[in-house]
Amino acid sequence: MARVVKKAPVSVSPEPTFQGEETNRRSELVRAAGRLFREKGYSATTIRDIADAVNMRSGSPFYHFKSKQDILRTVALDGIATIHAAVAKPAASNKAPRARFEAMLTAHLNVLLGDEGRDIAATLLHESRHLDAEAQDEVIRLKDAYEGLWQAVLKELKTDGALTDDSALTRLFLMGAMNWTTQWYRHDGGRSPRQIARQLAKLLLRD
Repeated sequence: MARVVKKAPVSVSPEPTFQGEETNRRSELVRAAGRLFREKGYSATTIRDIADAVNMRSGSPFYHFKSKQDILRTVALDGIATIHAAVAKPAASNKAPRARFEAMLTAHLNVLLGDEGRDIAATLLHESRHLDAEAQDEVIRLKDAYEGLWQAVLKELKTDGALTDDSALTRLFLMGAMNWTTQWYRHDGGRSPRQIARQLAKLLLRD
């Protein structure tokens, strides 16, 4: 009788997980949500709206986020982190305070006046009130850390005699002026973010 040789089962590796693709899809959702929150407002924007904007099924965003509230939180926190990273680089440079201040202004405006910056600004200024208390505390902590960069350079400018007042009120006026540019700036308006930054610096600083 012939001996039957049993073959070992062939192991089949699972299909690879494309983490990069998943990250990209998550980023697409965040960008789409930010745009929709600006255009329609948080309350009027549905998960289906966000999914449709990136050609997903209506339930697919829940693979990446727990809820619409979680998406809003991510838009707000990612927005602050993006601006902070852009401004932190010139803030840490060895330039003189005046040059560093102007570079920080330019960096902030470059982010806000870019394609996605208006969505960031609108979400933070008008829609973050819909966040729950815990998420609002997170936003406040990150905003305080970011504004600390500005408070430090304002203090240096006052020490150098280029600024008369480095109080929190001056910082708040400055942040408001920069953030409101998203309401009136036009790409075809003839002035670049850098030119606006220079003019703002001239308005605030002594010669």
